[in-house]
Amino acid sequence: MLAIRYLRPKRSEGWVALIAAIAYVGIALAVAVLIIVMSVMNGFRTELLGRILGFQGHIFVSGGVLDGPERDLAAKRILKVPGVIQAAPIIEAQAIAIGPSQITGAIVRGISPADLKGTPLVADNVSAGDLKGYGVGEYGGDTVVVGQRLAESLGLRVGDVITLISPSGGATAFGGTPLQKAYTVGATFSVGMSQYDQAYIYMPLAQAQLFFGREDTADAIEVRVKDPDRAPAMRAAIAKAAGPAALVTDWTQRDASFWGALKVERNVMRLILMLLVVIAALNVISGLVMLVKNKGRDIAILRTIGAGQGAIMRIFFMAGASVGALGTLTGLILGALFCIYISPIQDLVEWVTGQAVFSSDVYYLSHIPAKIDWVEVAGILAWSLGMSFAATLLPAWQASRVDPVEALRYE
Repeated sequence: MLAIRYLRPKRSEGWVALIAAIAYVGIALAVAVLIIVMSVMNGFRTELLGRILGFQGHIFVSGGVLDGPERDLAAKRILKVPGVIQAAPIIEAQAIAIGPSQITGAIVRGISPADLKGTPLVADNVSAGDLKGYGVGEYGGDTVVVGQRLAESLGLRVGDVITLISPSGGATAFGGTPLQKAYTVGATFSVGMSQYDQAYIYMPLAQAQLFFGREDTADAIEVRVKDPDRAPAMRAAIAKAAGPAALVTDWTQRDASFWGALKVERNVMRLILMLLVVIAALNVISGLVMLVKNKGRDIAILRTIGAGQGAIMRIFFMAGASVGALGTLTGLILGALFCIYISPIQDLVEWVTGQAVFSSDVYYLSHIPAKIDWVEVAGILAWSLGMSFAATLLPAWQASRVDPVEALRYE
């Protein structure tokens, strides 16, 4: 009762309430910003991980096992490994794409029709056309699937003809020569990640072998597993199934620098924002110090009527802790609401400013992702409450040490 009463002082002591309000707002904003930033970074990691691994696979088998019929046998053995859901031989090479309005570079990905339809990220995100004509005809036919942004930049629609130039497709007596061939756009896809939507073309595996002069080989066997986080642990079993001539790597090795940089950035950002919470909690100290100085006469009277040092300390500790607790709770509500409604907020800001605040060309994704990790939020709340409680200890202890005689001498 006394702690709450001291936080609602008389009009002549309004500056005490002002300092308490500043501390409350500071803690609330610091906690909200920490939750929002960490949730956005979690969302980035989840979105990037889901799209990159959904597009490129989790484990990659290369080496001598890719030649001839041994490749298909190795893929069948790999499929029998527990946890493996797909083992797709692929060819991936660069080509020049020519459309009605532009010429640009592209990455051609050769994959069988069954494996393409078994890649949910692409098969479930066909934006125009369909996959019915993909792989139909001799050597897989001449139908390709093009990224939507790439098709738009080339001025292509479903049914149009795209001309591809392979830098080393034809074999002659003088070596490899560029090969040019026209293909029909059977469908376009949009996975929501610009680096894929504006660069990739899917081609039947047999047609890609012919176009790039690969004969009866592939560049890799791309393996997908149920749990991508277990890919490093499954590498040994897949290497055993693939055979002694196989070289096996996983996604953590292929993109080690990228994921390492993302992890370091996330940890550093968390540390910086946690320091903001500490700075906000320091306002509680200044507010309590002023409150103790202003309530010296009250402390002396409470001591003379029997209140012990522990009781005085508890009063001022509760006064400061309540400010920190209310600020933390408010920050939790603000941060959670912002993360939940981040897409409408983005749309509103873009509508008001008339500018795209999150360009997919720069950030790879078409929207700001946010994923609340409640375990991490619990850690943020614990940190904020801990700093708020720690900030109240010294002023509360000083209040309990006030000498009643000295405090009342000039009253």
